[in-house]
Amino acid sequence: MSTKKSMIAVGIILLAALAASLYAYPLLPAMIASHWGIDGQANGYMDKFWGVFLFPLIMLICAVLFFVIPKIDPLRENIAGSRKYYDGLIIIFLLFFLYMHCITISWNLGYRFNFTEALSPAFALLWFSMGMALPHIKRNWLIGIRTPWTLSDDHVWDATHKLGGRLFEISGALVLGGFLFPEATLWLVLCPIIISAIIVIMYSYFLYEKQHRG
Repeated sequence: MSTKKSMIAVGIILLAALAASLYAYPLLPAMIASHWGIDGQANGYMDKFWGVFLFPLIMLICAVLFFVIPKIDPLRENIAGSRKYYDGLIIIFLLFFLYMHCITISWNLGYRFNFTEALSPAFALLWFSMGMALPHIKRNWLIGIRTPWTLSDDHVWDATHKLGGRLFEISGALVLGGFLFPEATLWLVLCPIIISAIIVIMYSYFLYEKQHRG
């Protein structure tokens, strides 16, 4: 997908989020649920205006930042070389937020479901998509697995992102286990990705030390 097509797709996603907000606003009470506990039930509320329009605002800010980053990174040429994967991540990330926005509105319109369980397929897609893209992202200062050791060595960057890609894909697949074990949904969302992050950080350190020892 070209950058121009990606920008069009981002614009459509942002308009969809805004349209959902404008549709729901007059139908919602003055205070709406905005936070859910580990049991998937609402336990925090906020003013309707911010509850309805905060997600579209965050999405807009993220979209602007994502398109500015390739212009300001000192290694912008590396981002340009993997731009289709970078743009794909932007779209997946914003679709994730759009999904969260829509289920938040749905819950507040009276549709009752376990919020944590409803999020699991979105997290599965997000982690898996990140896993697919990571091996193709070249060294830069603003996106990817940025440790002192990956940023200092192209080989360490590439090897770490190859491993990280596999681990993120596995994490995405494990999230789907929440359909079989609903009570463990939150742990299946968080634990694999946290463990994966720890592994890749340690791997980048030890690989760098091996490369530069002596």
